[in-house]
Amino acid sequence: MRTLYVVTHPEATHHVEGVVGGWHDSQLTCAGVSAAVSIAQALRAQVPNGAEVELFSSDLQRTLQTAAEVAEQFGVQPVLDRRLREKSYGEAGGKPQVWLDRLFVPPPAVGERMDHDEGVQGSETKAAWAQRIYAAMDEILRNPCEHQIIVTHGGSLTFLVASWIKMPIESAGYASFRAPTGSITTLHEDDFFHNRQVVSLGDSSHLDPAKAG
Repeated sequence: MRTLYVVTHPEATHHVEGVVGGWHDSQLTCAGVSAAVSIAQALRAQVPNGAEVELFSSDLQRTLQTAAEVAEQFGVQPVLDRRLREKSYGEAGGKPQVWLDRLFVPPPAVGERMDHDEGVQGSETKAAWAQRIYAAMDEILRNPCEHQIIVTHGGSLTFLVASWIKMPIESAGYASFRAPTGSITTLHEDDFFHNRQVVSLGDSSHLDPAKAG
């Protein structure tokens, strides 16, 4: 059996500052750090004691900080992979969100969506974004470890899940698996049929004291 736990990093400074994230290297806020502790504790409660665990993370500060809390709980070192980053918004990274909103060209309802030019210089296409996420997932899944944790970003979660269910990359232009910041998505593959299940998508109950208690 294999279980993947995909974590979307919690609140970061770009969220509260109203600037574009992407490859802008923002850090967790105080609330985000507290949420990262809760994420790590929730994962520790789900993974059996003594089980082998592998931890992978985007190399941006907000995911590194989140992964550090998880690493402390499990006594492992995160494997950093820049392919797990959020989409790059090119020159818009770190600029006010309203600046990007003025320039952004949304993809057409019908037609070419993966290589669509969004109108922002240096912005990564959806095709390039998906290809690197799929490649990272392929490499992670070559390892036989039964419990793997991936710390990534909200946008990149879509392509991680799409890759998990083996959605053809050319079809992923219409996919959207949304989840709140600081969430845990649980993916499971059984040993008999080798079916791949999305057990939960974007669970954030560990961030709600009323639900946790």
